[in-house]
Amino acid sequence: MSVTVPPVLARNVGENWGDQGRDWLARLPALLDDVTAGWQLTAGPTYPLSFSWVLPVTRADGTPAVLKLGVPGPDLAHQEEALRVYDGSGAVRLLAADPVRGALLLERAEPGTPATALVPEQDESATAVLIGAARRLHRAPPAGCTLPDLHTEVSRSFRTHLGRFPGDDPLPRRIVQHAADLFGDLCADAPERLVLHGDLHHDNVLRAEREPWLAIDPHGVVGDPGYDCGAMLYNPEPDRREDGLLKLVPARVEQLADGFGLPVERVVAWGFVVGVLSEVWTAEGGTPGSRAWDTAMLLRPRLTGAAR
Repeated sequence: MSVTVPPVLARNVGENWGDQGRDWLARLPALLDDVTAGWQLTAGPTYPLSFSWVLPVTRADGTPAVLKLGVPGPDLAHQEEALRVYDGSGAVRLLAADPVRGALLLERAEPGTPATALVPEQDESATAVLIGAARRLHRAPPAGCTLPDLHTEVSRSFRTHLGRFPGDDPLPRRIVQHAADLFGDLCADAPERLVLHGDLHHDNVLRAEREPWLAIDPHGVVGDPGYDCGAMLYNPEPDRREDGLLKLVPARVEQLADGFGLPVERVVAWGFVVGVLSEVWTAEGGTPGSRAWDTAMLLRPRLTGAAR
């Protein structure tokens, strides 16, 4: 099968997986042929690509599905396990998996319109959709669950950034350190530890027929459910640094606090932490500067007590 790798996919894969990722890209045409033949799939044109090769497919029995190919490893394994935990409740179903080849066959959500389409005109409705998704997905880890601990996964990102950048370039060190410390505090006094999506935002919740909305692309971690509020505050399209979109944040904070059953102060704290974390990830691979950072700076004066 002919494969043209877009520059954004080549860059992201190279930055995140190095030589392993570049080798995967070189093997992608043969891999795609093998997987589609083995699972008897008819492939359509790809969706927009960023970190994985994702395309609509049709199974031999005519059932629509989605094929996702990614660099084999922990990230894809965690997504597979999270989807197995959800078992179609609030998220698309996992139809088949081949972890050695990094392949997931997924239920196709149709019509597949993301909650992004509701922003900004129906922002309250969009936030309600995300809250509903979180309520469906958040659950106690089942027996034998091997999904990683949120604190273990994320604290590594803060440590790496602080070790790599000793000064205030590309991000003010005192603010990154503040977010890292507050992250540790929030995890330490989590009211409960649940299976989280880990990247629950407007583009990862789609209109569907089996349920009104279904989540896709879970990161799969176990920790404080408040963490999932963070990405809801600065999405969608965080590269758009528009005042009108930033002005939506205070109302979202109040709605998320009510929907998650959390104190407003805790939603503010998670919004600050996850906004800075997003900018840390951006700085690792490129030039920082997004609405995630703007959201964190908007919320920072509202941090209370020791959180400041």
